[in-house]
Amino acid sequence: MKIKIKINRHFKHLSAALLALCLLGCGSAKPEYKNYLFSYFTGNGPGEEAIRYAISSDGFNYYALNNNEAILDSKTVSTSGGLRDPHILRANDGKTFYMVATDLYVPEQGWNNFAMVLMKSTDLINWTSSKINIPETYPDEFGDVKRVWAPQTFYDEKTDKYMIYWSMLGDKGPDIIYYAYANKDFTALETVPKQLFFSPANSACIDGDIVYYEGKYHLFFKNESHGGGIKKAVSDKLTEGYEQQEGFYDQTDAAVEGAGTFKLINSDEYILMYDMYTSGKYQFTKSTDLENFSVVDDEITMNFHPRHGCVIPITQSETDALLSKWGTLDKASFLSFNNENIKKINVDVNDEENTITIPVNLNTDVSNLDIDFKTVPWVSSTFSGAKDFSKGSLPLTISSGDKEKTYQVSVEKVNNPVLNGFYADPEIIYSKKDKKYYLYPTSDGFHGWSGTYFETFSSPDLVNWTPEGKILDLLTDVSWADRNAWAPCAIEKEVNGEYKYYYYFTAAQKIGVAVADNPTGPFVDSGKPIIGKKPEGINRGQEIDPDIFTDPKTGKSYLYWGNGYMGVYELNNDMVTVKEDSFKRLRPDHTFREGTEVFYRNGTYYFLWSEDDTRSPNYRVRYATSNSPTGPLNIPENNLILEKKPELGIYGTGHNSVIQVPNTDEWYIVYHRFNRPKGITMGGDAGFHREVCIDKMEFNEDGSIKPVTPTVSGITITK
Repeated sequence: MKIKIKINRHFKHLSAALLALCLLGCGSAKPEYKNYLFSYFTGNGPGEEAIRYAISSDGFNYYALNNNEAILDSKTVSTSGGLRDPHILRANDGKTFYMVATDLYVPEQGWNNFAMVLMKSTDLINWTSSKINIPETYPDEFGDVKRVWAPQTFYDEKTDKYMIYWSMLGDKGPDIIYYAYANKDFTALETVPKQLFFSPANSACIDGDIVYYEGKYHLFFKNESHGGGIKKAVSDKLTEGYEQQEGFYDQTDAAVEGAGTFKLINSDEYILMYDMYTSGKYQFTKSTDLENFSVVDDEITMNFHPRHGCVIPITQSETDALLSKWGTLDKASFLSFNNENIKKINVDVNDEENTITIPVNLNTDVSNLDIDFKTVPWVSSTFSGAKDFSKGSLPLTISSGDKEKTYQVSVEKVNNPVLNGFYADPEIIYSKKDKKYYLYPTSDGFHGWSGTYFETFSSPDLVNWTPEGKILDLLTDVSWADRNAWAPCAIEKEVNGEYKYYYYFTAAQKIGVAVADNPTGPFVDSGKPIIGKKPEGINRGQEIDPDIFTDPKTGKSYLYWGNGYMGVYELNNDMVTVKEDSFKRLRPDHTFREGTEVFYRNGTYYFLWSEDDTRSPNYRVRYATSNSPTGPLNIPENNLILEKKPELGIYGTGHNSVIQVPNTDEWYIVYHRFNRPKGITMGGDAGFHREVCIDKMEFNEDGSIKPVTPTVSGITITK
């Protein structure tokens, strides 16, 4: 069957908008603003330093246009091949737009650049451009300039000209905010740049943003040193007299840049937003006086991850034109699939084959399933309610205006990943106390591996997993570290007739240990790192990725760790301190990177590790054997046991643990992979958008490990 489309009128008030535009053209009315345009770039890598657009109807919920791809070709518009920090100003005539941007391509230039780009448009779609190389244009005054960053434009009523202001750094520093006036055609500067503002503390000042409010000019900027953060200077003149105010105006302790302000339509409220560039987030704050700001992050949604941009109000006719040009009907049209049985981060919308594959939990009734999807506001469909997917795929048609597209939707029951959401570096144990399995992963999905807490999950059968909540938070439970919560491991020990649980974790590139009476915690940190520095003789790598193992022959426990080297200590009986003279460096082959995992089977000690970088599609697992928990290691000739499977869209398979089903010789490997299907398209970001999988691990008669086949289906039955 084919399902007919209804046109969504969410953004449609065309007649009123056309009337407003007509009046504007006659010079008798100002534009009637209905929506918001967000211009931004996305990162420092190839293709990311390019200008993109998103729109919003309320200033809080934003949706990327053009499938979050560039709306301008950076290579033809800039001198460097990159455009960053876009700022758009509507001209005083109400119908012309001026955009300025940093001309910088980080992969080739690092953080040094010399130019900015000036652009002009009458429709926000077609732009003319010119480039201004500062040291070439002003060799006498600014021949030593090596940074030209984050330009913005402001209309000066007194001169009836457009002032461009930006930060520059010369040989002696620091970064200072300068200004100059653009010529009439907005193609060049007609005045020599002058200093607009410098820090009284001689700190670097970048990313200026001026707001005129109650007779004064408020200059928000980033204080690049001496504490860092968003500060403000105020003057009653546009080009001079700025006095720095006390304190910071950002509402976070994280690193920030790219302050941008805009006034909400038909409101006295202002938004101050900024780029939390090390956290992978954009924070919005709200104020009515430009002095006191409150965080409104809970009200903000975006289906993209912006870097330093700006927001301006736009009319309905401008919105309609942007949607006509870049309001694509493709995978970006779908915001979410909300049924609780759907593995949401694994839904595959394939625009080449016009298919949507929806993975669901094993116990899902696919004969009566409501996929409960949400689209961007300008796209609609009549496909709704429960459908019978048990007999095959069904057509789903979406539309926008006079455009429509039909997908074939199929549903499949799978069990990889086993956890819903982004998790990595999984550790698994079996608890004799309550006869359950427990998974202890890294909480993933945080830019640059910046998570600060750990969770755990329980299962009676390795198939069905229940979230047990947060068990350790660096910000509240650990005194010696507050960042980079990575790669935990755990062990159950019987102490004086009672079970104790010892949890070893990475924090700030050190290894800590916490103790609990139950596998779900609460875990209490020991108060200091168990591994806090490099052992003697080690001058490379990081102190991360702990693994805990108790030798069934001797009852002795060992702590393994390392990135770039594999180290081991024997633990004291208290399990929270090491025997200082017991350190040993183990020597796997040159493929060792990190993620040691040790287990024992039939008289043999197995050592597994990960090769390559977790951001690499080729991240994979190798192994060695030994007759001792402290080596030496024997490297089998064919020791690669887990790697990518591109034909299934599986990449980045590594950092594993191993579990034996009690009282059997049945073994499973627990590992993470890139998110499927999006990970392989995410570049380095795939390395912190990972998911946990479980597959069967088998042995040959001689005890060697058979190569593991990573699967989408996962495991369905355990003993």
